Amino acid sequence: MSRAFVKEMETAEPPPERLVSEGPNLVTQAGYAQIAARVEQLEAALKDNPGELARETLERDLRYWQVQKASAEIVPPSHEDAVAFGSRVTVVRGGREQTFRIVGEDEADPAHGLVNFRAPLADAVLGAQVGEIVEAGAPLGEIAILKIEN
Repeated sequence: MSRAFVKEMETAEPPPERLVSEGPNLVTQAGYAQIAARVEQLEAALKDNPGELARETLERDLRYWQVQKASAEIVPPSHEDAVAFGSRVTVVRGGREQTFRIVGEDEADPAHGLVNFRAPLADAVLGAQVGEIVEAGAPLGEIAILKIEN
């Protein structure tokens, strides 16, 4: 390894802070457990005395997750007949049936059917009931609510 490369590494800037969204940090009970587990993982990783750059990244991530944990508002399951935070919803849009659960920002994973409550799709169906057709803007279009599990 050249000495010039080592010098660059020694004077590297710390990683930028992770952005925390404005507004409430709504989470499901499972989402809160994931956040708490992430804090524990990062604290454990820091005890292993990582290198300087890894330590800075771990510390930055730990700060983010500690804020998320401290600001988390656990939303209990809804007992209403309408789509709410935490609901598993089956809809038809664009001729295709789709099932997803509305969750908090850090829990969201669209590939696994977990949609952020701030996402346009979640926003469009919140408050809707089975049998209702929601007219959402492009590109969502018409959304028919087929099933709601709270």
